[in-house]
Amino acid sequence: MKVLRVLSLCAVACTAYAAEPDDFLDRLDDALKLTAFNDTLRARLSGTIDFEVYHFEQPAPGFIDSTGDNLVNPRLTIFVDAQVGPMIYLFVQSRLDRGFDPSDRGANIRLDEYALRVTPWDDSRLNIQIGKFATVIGNWVPRHLSWENPFVTAPLVYENVTPVSDKSAPTSPRDFLTGFHSEKYEFNSVIWGPNYASGFAVSGRLGQFDYAAEMKNSSLSSRPASWNVTADGFSHPSFNGRLGFRPNEAWNFGLSAGDGAYFRPEAAPTLPRGRGIGDYRELVLGQDASFAWHHLQLWAEFYEARFEVPRVGDADTFAYYFEAKYKFTPQFFGALRWNQELFNSVNNGARGHTQWSPDLGRIDLAAGYRFTPHIQLKLQYSFQQETTGPRDDNHTVAAQFTVRF
Repeated sequence: MKVLRVLSLCAVACTAYAAEPDDFLDRLDDALKLTAFNDTLRARLSGTIDFEVYHFEQPAPGFIDSTGDNLVNPRLTIFVDAQVGPMIYLFVQSRLDRGFDPSDRGANIRLDEYALRVTPWDDSRLNIQIGKFATVIGNWVPRHLSWENPFVTAPLVYENVTPVSDKSAPTSPRDFLTGFHSEKYEFNSVIWGPNYASGFAVSGRLGQFDYAAEMKNSSLSSRPASWNVTADGFSHPSFNGRLGFRPNEAWNFGLSAGDGAYFRPEAAPTLPRGRGIGDYRELVLGQDASFAWHHLQLWAEFYEARFEVPRVGDADTFAYYFEAKYKFTPQFFGALRWNQELFNSVNNGARGHTQWSPDLGRIDLAAGYRFTPHIQLKLQYSFQQETTGPRDDNHTVAAQFTVRF
């Protein structure tokens, strides 16, 4: 909590002296732009510096990887955007941090995204993209970066670890139902964050409809180690898509679907004899809606997912969230999000059925203040409870200070 007090003092200092660093960041923004060949080539380097602080109860919630109750997680993100003529666009995202998900490990640098996009016509009816990039499904991914996300964390469906493992198959129904209490990072969520898997996609807009479809090298539940094309290749690709409808400027509706083999290559020896990785799929159906009116923004997503689990059968789950953001002033906003994930029952190996994971409910409250167009502070409180399990409560307090350049 001392760190939160330090952040509060920093916020006061930023308010008092924001003009000078903001002028510097404006000049830096201009200096990081490049044009050449009579504006045929235009490039821009930008980024964010994030300083995150978490206080939580053990076991750590979501994808937070820490054995302590407090975590400081700094991050530098660099973006490169380049336009070559009217048809070709290239973008790159690189990060220096302590891991893709918040952790207490050492620092590393990596390329999270890199893709080439070709737009043959100027009316956006068709875009063709190849590389490593975020999934096209749902409506949270387009606003998942720290500057756009009203919260510090992701919705529950994008970060709740389930008993499904992609590294080895359970030896029995009992193993599936009890093995989850080992190392949680051996297991997967329905969708792992923005899912920067590798592949290609087509997208476009036709009147009030927009569409996107992708083939990726790994499933929606796959972990960051699987996203590079060198990790899994395309021997068992995943297929995902979204169809959107915009009846007017305020509303946006979407239907999403995904189908992919979720086991990693090292799981092959643990599968039943005569079965392969491609025989066990993750199937996802999603619905999303968003609304914007004056100072109010609303979002909702619903996901029905099925994991085909060896020696167990179909493990189904339903997850959803409702999210609201309201701008009280041009600089100050508040946000509220209700999340829930529900699990069905599976064969327990003793002539009965058992729920394969406790149902979860979580409420997230956040407030944010933009001191300048380049500096932002967010505070968040989350309360999570297993509504059908031992009813363990988890209180999480998080703060995120962002400088954008």
